[in-house]
This record gives sequence, structure tokens and C-alpha cells, in this order.
Amino acid sequence: MSKSRNKPTRNKVVQARNDAALDRRNFLKKGAAVGAVAMGAGLSQAAQGAEATIWDREADVVVIGGGAGGLVAAIAAREKGASVIIVEKNFDIGGRAMMSFGGLYIGGGNRLQKALSGNAPPGRDDTPDKVFDDWSRPEKPIGRFSDRELVRVYADNNLDLFDWLEKHGIRWEGYRPAVDRLDRSRTRLNVVKWPDEKTGPARGPGFVRPLAKTARAMGVEILLQQQMTKIHRESPTSGRVTGISVIEVDDNYAQKTKTMNIRARKGVVVATGGSAGNPIFRTMFDVRLTEEYQAENSEWTQRTADGEIAAMQIGAALGATACQTTQDDNLLNKGRMGKKSNGGGTELYATAPHFFRARAIGIEIEDYQNVILVKENGLRFYTETAHTRDYEYYAAALAWTGDPKKMNGGGPIWAIFDADAVAREKWNVKPPYVDPNGYFFSADTVEELAKKIVNEYQWRTMPPAALKATVERYNSFVDKGVDSDFKKPTPTFKIAKPPFYAAWHTPALHDSYSGIRINTSGQVLDLRGTAIPGLYACGDSSGGFGQHGLCRAATYGRLGGWHAAAQKV
Repeated sequence: MSKSRNKPTRNKVVQARNDAALDRRNFLKKGAAVGAVAMGAGLSQAAQGAEATIWDREADVVVIGGGAGGLVAAIAAREKGASVIIVEKNFDIGGRAMMSFGGLYIGGGNRLQKALSGNAPPGRDDTPDKVFDDWSRPEKPIGRFSDRELVRVYADNNLDLFDWLEKHGIRWEGYRPAVDRLDRSRTRLNVVKWPDEKTGPARGPGFVRPLAKTARAMGVEILLQQQMTKIHRESPTSGRVTGISVIEVDDNYAQKTKTMNIRARKGVVVATGGSAGNPIFRTMFDVRLTEEYQAENSEWTQRTADGEIAAMQIGAALGATACQTTQDDNLLNKGRMGKKSNGGGTELYATAPHFFRARAIGIEIEDYQNVILVKENGLRFYTETAHTRDYEYYAAALAWTGDPKKMNGGGPIWAIFDADAVAREKWNVKPPYVDPNGYFFSADTVEELAKKIVNEYQWRTMPPAALKATVERYNSFVDKGVDSDFKKPTPTFKIAKPPFYAAWHTPALHDSYSGIRINTSGQVLDLRGTAIPGLYACGDSSGGFGQHGLCRAATYGRLGGWHAAAQKV
């Protein structure tokens, strides 16, 4: 059951609460009884006996999360005439998209593809059918377990979505070659030389800022520092979704204060960015993804499965969960070393407003001949020069080290190097480039270095003798020019000159590939496969499609926003 605070008497109650700085509990004690009497005559039979929800605000469509999917969903709903509120728990808009490279897997033969094709040979033209084939081929892990109905609709929407995004402020830079890296067909790839000039926001901000500007200009209301705590439904597992509860987040998550209920007359869109930052949730799909693996850019967006959990609590199912375990495109990244959240998406500067959460910029390793990588036991486990998208590298990284105290997950990984490597690469090994509070260590001997490694995820002391033996054995490979253990190509540099260093280099989770199950309209499905009225999901919050990136979020954000706005209530 629900009631709306839109009568004069109730506005006075709200104003009195604000003036007296009453907390939510006191307000409910003092105001709920009056509201129940005033509205009781209008209750439906289904709502009789249910606890009243007193709405502080309302809109036709409420979007949870202001990232790529959320912004697109809001614009789509608003252009169809719906009033829209976005709630975002961060202090700024953008979500995971803000920290991305800003690339979209968008094709189908769009205007830019045609303009750049030039004198391309026959067969280089792109079509929606080829887009579908790229994302659903069973021989590729990236598409093997995807819902082909979702992929088909995605492919068929590529052309129109390209024009629609451009209409709403996106400016395209161009295409880049990606055949060898992403296993895509060659039909949509072009090499383009672009002038080195600044034309506006680029990368993630180049996607987010124009859309946020458009949304605000259209009248979308964006509420920052509001964390969703509950999705309301007419009854726990039946009926329409009616709105959400949020709690105001003050001082950059230092404390949580006021609560607020927001009614959604037509629909709620879950666009909370996925579950990469929630070890309990993500280990439902893959038990190896334990707590030591951080979500990329978690200093900016935590991606803690808030939306998925809230939706599941009212009956939502999960979709295509196998995508999470077999993905070899962007599930994990090596990233930078020497900082906790070491994802390599966008470089973080010490002047950034959220730098205090990250504590370090991190050091980028361009040549892995300068380091060896060891696990918490001081032993190497794979060739260090493996590509960042080498799935076998991550399989080895996540493999058990043999300690019965930790059966799942591979434990921390440390980059070990010496003073010569620092000099060769001109690495800055001081703050703010590294985090000395558990993520970067130095010592005059290798044995001392092992003893110094104390970290919240390093559950036992690294054996000094093991690390010493590992370094000595590797140095012998440099002398011979052959890595007899892991076939690292032509080992080049010894680790011999003090001081010696250990830098956190545990892989970071880039994306989520499983979430709430949706249909081709973006509606959330329950355990019976039935759409939950008034509930939608998009982006990494949704499951069923093993694609990394912004285009999937935009596709189903747009479809969900349109569908929600069209509801008759």
C-alpha cells in the first residue's frame, strides 16, 4: 500500500519534520497515524493490512544509478513524456562509465563506418547480422552462454542507437583496430589517424558529461549522494513495483543520515553498475573471485550489487550466470602496481576529488621483463609477459596455493623488482605513486622484503627462503636466456641490486557479466520467467549477455526507459 505526501496538511508535517530535524523513526511515530486516517478510504483490498509507505517524492520513472545505462534510461523515458528522477550514491554522476576508456562496440553499418570505409575491399561492410554473429558465436567464450534473444535485439538496435546517442550529445572519435584483441569480424574495423587536438570531453567523461547535460536540460532530476536501500513492491513477491527507499550519504560515505521514499508511478530501472565489488555476491558465480580481488576504480564506484540484491529480495532471478566464469575479454585486468584498486582503465591523479580513497596513482608496467610476479607463498606461477587478456594467466593467478586455511582464491600477487628496474623504467616509487600502507614495500635484502610484506589479504608471512630461492632461480634463467619454468621469452634483467621492492599487483575485476535476468524490453524476470511489473535493469546490473562495455548498457537502458514510460497507470 502507498500514500503520497501531496496534501497541504501532510506538507506541514514534512516541514515540521525538517524544521525540527526529526529523524525518520520519530517522524513515522508522529506522522504515520494521521496519514493512515486521511488516506484509509482509498486503500485497495490487496493493500488492506499492509504497512503504509509514506512517499517523500514521486516521479513516473525512478532510475537507480547515474552511469551509462541509467543516464540513457532516464533520457529515453523523459523523451516519451515521463517525469524522471535519477538517484546516484556517489558525489558525482557517471558511475563506472566515467572511469572507462569511452569505447562502444557499436556497428551494423552506421554513418561513421560508412564514412571511414573509403576504398575498403568487398565484404568489409557491416550489418546487424554480422554484429549478432560476433556476439553469439558458440566457439568463443565471450558469446557461448549469452541469451541470443538479447543479443539479436542488441544487434538490431545498433544503427538507431548510434544516431540516437549522437542526437543526445555524443560526439564520435572514430574506430580502432581490434581484430586480434577481441576476436571480432574484420568487417567493421578501420585504422584512422586523428589530429591531436582537444575538442571536448573524451573517454568516459566524453560519454557521460554530454548525456548528463542532455538529461538535465530535458528536466530529469538527478539526486546525488542518495544510496538505494530498498525496492518497494505491492507485496513481497507479487504486484507492481511502486518505488524505492534511499538514504542520504554525507561526507563521501563517512556517515549516512536522512532517509527518503520515492514513489515510481510507472517503473524503477536498476542501473547500479554490477557486482564486481561484492565478494559474497560474485562468488555465487565463481568461488575463486574472493576478497583479495578488487573492483577496478572502486575508489570512484564500488559496484556492490545493491540493485541486484534489492531486486532479488522482491523476486528477481539472475540471468546467464555462466558468462561470469568463462569470460576472457575483460573480466580481469593486470592494471597498475603498488595500489589497492589497481585497474588500468583510467589514470587517477592526486588532484582528483576522490583520490583520498585510492591513496595512490599506481605504477604502470610497460615491460614485464623488469619484474617477476609471485604469489603469497613467494613462488612464480606463470610467465609475466602474458597478455592482460590471457585467460590462462588468470586461471593460474586464481589457482589454489595449497594452504588449507584458504581453499578458494589464489591470494595476493606481488611484483618483485630491484633498484636497476626503477632506474631503467624511471619509476617513481614514492607516494602518491605507491601506497606504503600495505601495498608497497622495500628492503635491502630479498629475505627482509618477504618479512616486511604485511597486508590485509596476505594471511600468512611470505616465506623468506622461498622468495630468495625464486629470485635466484630466475636470475639463473637470465644467465641462460631461457625460462625453464614458465617459458618467459628471453628473460632479460636480473633482480640483484638493492633495494628490492614488492608491489601489489593482484588482478582487478573490470566488469560483471551476470546480473538480473531481463527480457528484450529490459523488464526484470522472476523465477518463473514472468516479467515483474514496473521493474527494469540494464548494464552490468543485468545478466544474459556477456559483453563488456557501454553499448550493452545504453541499448537496454534505452529499451527499458521507453517501456517504462509507456506504462498505463
